[in-house]
Formats: sequence, C-alpha cells, structure tokens
Amino acid sequence: MAGSRPDSALSEVRFLTVAEVASLMRVSKMTVYRLVHSGELTAVRVGRSFRVPETAVHTYLKEAFTDTA
Repeated sequence: MAGSRPDSALSEVRFLTVAEVASLMRVSKMTVYRLVHSGELTAVRVGRSFRVPETAVHTYLKEAFTDTA
C-alpha cells in the first residue's frame, strides 16, 4: 500500500457519503462537491462517487469556524 498509514489505522477511518456530509454540515450536496473539487475538503474517489473521512469534515469545520465575539 502506498499510504503512510498502517492498515489497522486505515480500517478505523469512518467514511461518509456526500449526502451524509451535506446533512451534517446543513448545506447542499453541490456545496460539498465544490469543497471536494477545490481541495478544501479531503475525499477519496471510489468508482464514480466520493467518500469523505469523518475526521476531514470535523477538521474543515474547526478551521472554517470564525469567532464572532
């Protein structure tokens, strides 16, 4: 395998569909596709669809969060 993760760590990754990410973030699926294609959200292509690691969604949201206070 060409990745830097051991197989055991990779098997623990939870992948979400684009629809699940959109629901979680309360945005449209098109918005998720734009984030994936722009490289702002990490995703893996499986056939013709994308799967997004759950940790990538949480990381994106943490980095995108702006303090309004």
